[in-house]
Amino acid sequence: MRKEIVCMILAGGKGTRLGALTKKLAKPAVHFGGKYRLIDFVLSNCANSDMTTVGVLTQYEPLVLNSYIGIGRHWDLDRTNGGVAILPPSVRETGGEWYKGTGDAIYQNMDYIENFSPDYVLVLGGDHIYKMDYNIMLDYHKEKEADVTIAVIEVPMEEAPRFGILNTNEDGSIYEFDEKPEKPKNNLASMGIYIFTWNVLKKYLIEDATIEKSKHDFGKNILPAMLREGRKMFSYKFDGYWKDVGTIQSLWEANMDLLQEDNTLKLYDSKWRIYSQTVNRIPQYIGQDAIVKHSMIYDGCIIHGTIENSVIFPGVRVDKGAVIKNSVIMPYVHVAENASLEKVVVDTEYQIGVGEKLGNNDGDVLLVARDDRI
Repeated sequence: MRKEIVCMILAGGKGTRLGALTKKLAKPAVHFGGKYRLIDFVLSNCANSDMTTVGVLTQYEPLVLNSYIGIGRHWDLDRTNGGVAILPPSVRETGGEWYKGTGDAIYQNMDYIENFSPDYVLVLGGDHIYKMDYNIMLDYHKEKEADVTIAVIEVPMEEAPRFGILNTNEDGSIYEFDEKPEKPKNNLASMGIYIFTWNVLKKYLIEDATIEKSKHDFGKNILPAMLREGRKMFSYKFDGYWKDVGTIQSLWEANMDLLQEDNTLKLYDSKWRIYSQTVNRIPQYIGQDAIVKHSMIYDGCIIHGTIENSVIFPGVRVDKGAVIKNSVIMPYVHVAENASLEKVVVDTEYQIGVGEKLGNNDGDVLLVARDDRI
């Protein structure tokens, strides 16, 4: 069962900045783009790159996510040799505990990786929106004879403190790595996508596990340790759409991006499809008095009101006189007569009352959820 490369998806984060959306839901399972969940993008990238040995490391509120992924059939990852495996924290002879950090999550699953005797390990986040052929990055890693290659993208300087920031030489080699610096030196940000030469990574994981004060984190511990010891570390520049959906604002923005004609994510490109779990729903119905402009509306919706510049998920009902603008309405929401929604994200199965008015286009994005309104 030897594989050249094994993919490990880190999908156990809480996503606390998404508020009530992740109160009982793993962040990678959050709805996006009308018919998807965030995890669909990385799973589809793996499948489209023909990298079909995939471990999904879950932890926080995993029930919906585990059920959604199943055996990976919807992403063509239900393979006899390899395929997708759900990897929660487990109890061993030496004890058991939660994943203590991103590095520890991989360390606790070294046996799974060793089953395939890979040359390389691809470590991925489970909550980013992008399309990438990982083979091109792997070829670059081989060409550079690197110990680790980190995918990077330029971000606005004001957002740089949210990321791991890399300083590089002209040949792309990394000479400095700053994890979420207060005063970043540049805007070249890590995308949380790493290709490691497995024998090298294994050494550092084992060593890091013995360090009591370590956070057992790639950005804070593993990568700085490799840098200190002069390992061959290279950056791989990504030129395409990429979004770290870490806040309600960024989730809303990413959904609004889909409505732009020049959106570089190109969801409609049949050559690199994003797959999702498909559900057999009734067709959408647009009433004779309904007004729909510049929006995405999915199966099972019944629309009698007005919708402009919005993403409407399956099973939503919008009654007469209701107006929705610049908003993201998640599955099975009911918007009653004469309600008004503008620049809001509405959580699943929420009921908007008759005549209720929420949000405005001049303010911040409003999250409307069962447990809070931000």
